[in-house]
Amino acid sequence: MQITEDHWVARTRRQPSPNRDPRPDPEDVSLLIIHGISLPPGRFGSGLVEDLFLNRLDVDAHPGLADLAAVTVSAHLLIDRRGRLIQFVPFDERAWHAGSSEWRGRHRCNDFSIGIELEGEDHRSYTRAQYRRLTLVTTALLEKYPLLSRDAIVGHLEVAPDRKTDPGPAFDWARFLVSLL
Repeated sequence: MQITEDHWVARTRRQPSPNRDPRPDPEDVSLLIIHGISLPPGRFGSGLVEDLFLNRLDVDAHPGLADLAAVTVSAHLLIDRRGRLIQFVPFDERAWHAGSSEWRGRHRCNDFSIGIELEGEDHRSYTRAQYRRLTLVTTALLEKYPLLSRDAIVGHLEVAPDRKTDPGPAFDWARFLVSLL
């Protein structure tokens, strides 16, 4: 897997999200945040995560979407249950994925992080295809961005513990991290 000079994953579907802006320092990519998401909650393959990141989500389509009215968010990448990758924001720009957050004394983690959403939920195992794709893309990111390191890969819950629980206990950190060796 290759990251292009314009900070997109080569040969990957692009869906540019409006929910992004310039990073304060485009060279400061020093944290990778793993998220988990399903829309509606507990359902996979609906296409609604993509709709959310592109500001076209119909929140009236399901009661579980009501809390997302007027929410403007995006991750850099989404890996669906089949391991397919979609990129919404180039890595040299700030995606709006972490919200109010802090890591190692630094606030506003969106300023210096890359966000990867896995289609999933806290208590349901992620798929083999997702781990494979996550390993490939993480390896490419570690090679491309010198400030990013293996010990700077965290879950959303680690940067926003009072608000978030994802990717949850179903995410196998040991399996993922050993695949990066």
